[in-house]
Amino acid sequence: MWCFWLVCLLLAVAVSPARAQDRLNVVASFSILGDFVRNVGGDRVSVTTLVGPDGDAHVYTPTPADAKRIADAKLVIVNGLDFEGWLSRLVKSSGKKPTIATATRGIAPRKLGSHADPHAWQSVANAKIYVTNIRDALAAADPAGTGTYRGNAQTYLETLDALDRDIRAAVAQIPQDRRKVISTHDAFGYLASAYGIEFVAPLGVSTESEASARDIARIITQIRTQKIPAVFLENISDSRLIRRISAETGARVGGTLYSDSLTGEKGDAPTYIDMVRHNIKALTSALAN
Repeated sequence: MWCFWLVCLLLAVAVSPARAQDRLNVVASFSILGDFVRNVGGDRVSVTTLVGPDGDAHVYTPTPADAKRIADAKLVIVNGLDFEGWLSRLVKSSGKKPTIATATRGIAPRKLGSHADPHAWQSVANAKIYVTNIRDALAAADPAGTGTYRGNAQTYLETLDALDRDIRAAVAQIPQDRRKVISTHDAFGYLASAYGIEFVAPLGVSTESEASARDIARIITQIRTQKIPAVFLENISDSRLIRRISAETGARVGGTLYSDSLTGEKGDAPTYIDMVRHNIKALTSALAN
């Protein structure tokens, strides 16, 4: 009997590395994309994320290890809409020309002047487009896995549909005149358009910008005149600016919103769905009363 189990163990040791090596090697530019890829790819993919949990892709500085990850990748999935301004330099430094898939392909971008708002994932309807683009990119890179990618994507899309319904039901409980908040940077425009909550931010669409004294004064006046009930911190941004605005206006700090990044496994938002549910719960808790 012991011989049988020994043979099984030897087979498992022999087969496991091969299976790991056979997985499609995918690099995602930041944590939210990495989560989408894992949900669609399942066991057929090995996913590496360049900008990890609580990281800020706006100001990210790639490392030599990132260049090697790009060089070794079969597929690189990026957000696009100028979100990863460092990407072209990183690809060049890798010495390779990997297949790059843009997850926002087909999304009509929100425009702020001459710039596109890259935070399209904040709308669940857009997140579904991300998922279908990722599904198609994985299938193109690994045709043998097409059935798996389609099945996983369909299951995840149905979960996103349920999430969208839950968000709309939650927002419906907020009085119309209280659907206004202050966030650190302009990362929630797609959420605002999709679900009817107005966001005002002292910073632009990138955390690289700095708020001027005039911008801050304007927001303080707006909070007072419009009686905006809450301000929110962000996991990727310095909290001092929002806390200052809160102190000067009396608007309560409603908690932390997750905008451009997930958290680690033990945080509030280890997955995209966790992130969205956390954000909506924080918003409704602060605004409904």
